[in-house]
Amino acid sequence: MNTASEVLVIIVSSVLAIFLVVLIVAVIFVIKILKQVHRLTDRAENVAGSFEAAASTFERAASPLAILKIVGGIVEQASKIRKRKG
Repeated sequence: MNTASEVLVIIVSSVLAIFLVVLIVAVIFVIKILKQVHRLTDRAENVAGSFEAAASTFERAASPLAILKIVGGIVEQASKIRKRKG
């Protein structure tokens, strides 16, 4: 081998070694970021589940409250009519 080819082999192997190190570091950072994203999605799912449970509770409570409001309005109107008569 002549000196030019030896220099090219050294340059190429150095560049490949640097690229390999940079790639390994980048993969480590990507794995850390993916773990954080996974934790965030788990928390978001828990919050969404909590909101869903609260919404269903309000939905179940809304029907009886509406009925009680209607009945209360009827009773109020009836008491006003009785006061006018008596």
